[in-house]
Amino acid sequence: MARAARQKNRRVSGLKAELIRLIRDEGPMSVSRFMALCLGHPRHGYYMTRNPFGAQGDFTTAPEISQMFGEMIGLWAANVWQAMGSPAAIRLIELGPGRGTLMADMLRATRIVPGFHAAASVRLVETSPVLRAVQAETLAGTTEPVWHDEIGRALDGPAIVVANEFLDALPLDQFVMTPQGWRERLVGLDGQGRLGFGLSAMEAGLSLAAPVDAVLEQPTVALDIVATLARQLGQAGGAALFVDYGSAQSGFGDTLQAMKRHAFVPVLAEPGEADLTVHVDFARMGQAALRAGAALHGPVTQAGFLLALGLAERAQALSRKAPPDQAYAIGVAFDRLTQAGATGMGDLFKVLALSHPALPPLPGFDLHRLPEQG
Repeated sequence: MARAARQKNRRVSGLKAELIRLIRDEGPMSVSRFMALCLGHPRHGYYMTRNPFGAQGDFTTAPEISQMFGEMIGLWAANVWQAMGSPAAIRLIELGPGRGTLMADMLRATRIVPGFHAAASVRLVETSPVLRAVQAETLAGTTEPVWHDEIGRALDGPAIVVANEFLDALPLDQFVMTPQGWRERLVGLDGQGRLGFGLSAMEAGLSLAAPVDAVLEQPTVALDIVATLARQLGQAGGAALFVDYGSAQSGFGDTLQAMKRHAFVPVLAEPGEADLTVHVDFARMGQAALRAGAALHGPVTQAGFLLALGLAERAQALSRKAPPDQAYAIGVAFDRLTQAGATGMGDLFKVLALSHPALPPLPGFDLHRLPEQG
């Protein structure tokens, strides 16, 4: 136990030392570079060193709350495949697959769809060796996925792409309106040599009007990914589904946050030991998709999307076959997925889809019901 604690402390000090060294050598760094190093540093990065999901980790995602979430997404994907004319070969891609729970539930639910499994080649875009190992174990016996480090390598021909809580973990830059104009927010060192936030000396060259102290977030990485997917779908066919927390309308605000053991912690306190996320600007994601040639569906709330797919009916069907304690757990999970406010994910989480322009309205956005499961 003592040895494990010492190793953990070395990892924390290792990343802090690396950040401090970089800042001393090169000057303050952008928020996006700070996020990228904290999450993806090859030795000390948060996602490179641990399995952060579930009750024993730092946060819980919808697939870990209930199998029903993945079942609905799986049947959504199969319905899209049928709307495409049931092509003989399609790539079923998940971005940031976590522990593989979502894909496992998707594949189990779609066994009832003739021909879908034979057509689908499962591709997982994952950079973490720790999580790749967990995903392989979760999916053992159900499929033989192919892993990719980059989204571009996973794309080839028609595709159905699913990304749950993926965009929120992508690095972005921040700018603050001062009396002298926009200044970029940077991570530097304070008088005691500790990590601290500051502003660039030069004006950022932005012409957007805003009140003093307003914070503008620039999610360039996420916008580029959405545009890349939109171009691919517009040319080769298919659809992409994004489920994440954020706003349907653009606005100002600092949404950068850190999470450890299911509680918020200061963003600069424990680099590499806490998850860093931001709220997704779904309006800007949609605009990027439209400019790149895809059709746009949503955004809608997670509650609206799941209920339109038949989540309530699925919960009732599972409850009827379950003993009382399991039926109660199903009800709790249903509430957490659909309720609004601080106790639920129903309104904070939004769902956005991109598709080839020739596809009809997609399930969940037009109140279309999917096939019921047994």
